[in-house]
Amino acid sequence: MSLKKSYTAQHGCERVITARNSVLAFEEIDMLCLAEGKSFSVSEGGKEFALIVLAGSCKVEGEGFCFEKVGKRKTPFDGVAEVAYIGKDTPFTVTAIGGGVRVCIAKAPAEQAVAPYFIAAEEVRTKTLGKGPFERFAAFNLDEGRRAQRLYIGEFWMEDGNWASYPPHKHDVDDMPAEGALDEVYYFEFDKPQGFGVQFVYSKDGTLNEAYKIQTGDFVEVPKGYHPCAVAPGYKCYCLWIMAGNNRGLFSTTQEEHKWINENYTPKGK
Repeated sequence: MSLKKSYTAQHGCERVITARNSVLAFEEIDMLCLAEGKSFSVSEGGKEFALIVLAGSCKVEGEGFCFEKVGKRKTPFDGVAEVAYIGKDTPFTVTAIGGGVRVCIAKAPAEQAVAPYFIAAEEVRTKTLGKGPFERFAAFNLDEGRRAQRLYIGEFWMEDGNWASYPPHKHDVDDMPAEGALDEVYYFEFDKPQGFGVQFVYSKDGTLNEAYKIQTGDFVEVPKGYHPCAVAPGYKCYCLWIMAGNNRGLFSTTQEEHKWINENYTPKGK
């Protein structure tokens, strides 16, 4: 089964990653695209949801809650995403406002009940990671400081030929606190229609060794192993990463032979 799934934006909701077409244990992904004033309702029991607004704005409401406006950017390159979190057994409706809206709906099995809440862009923690050719700006939209059971979500932006998730790291065994087992999905968009990059997914024992050309609308699942990626020179890349598991957080280990890069690598010209 290919770890890559592709999505082309069109009005309505498309189930891109499901329990039937994926090797992941803890997460599913729907993509929602609505025109101004159109609505879509969700009622799935036993799951928690995170609605990451990729572009545009929407109202998210259900019994006892209403988030009047979620999302304020025109494209994923115009700031960090706003998020609405919906706990298990809580039906909700999304309505596009102020124009169309594109939303990534991440979901994971949940046993704990958590009240819905909204995360504004101004509340999202951001930082610059890496250095030189693997420097990227990152946002932690639904991090360990937020109440949730399994979902852990962020974004990063790669510039003009840079790498991310580098040096290569993995999070596929429970060896806390050094490493936690979490599924992950990467979703990509590029600043130009022809933009592209590459995503690797490989394991130490060689049982998994994949490389995928990535373009706007592509998802890559990471069930295990190392997963560095790169954008082609001349383009900018946006990546939404969605992790899910029993240990929420960046509990990962770096590939042994590349650990020196974190400590001793100096970019040219520095």
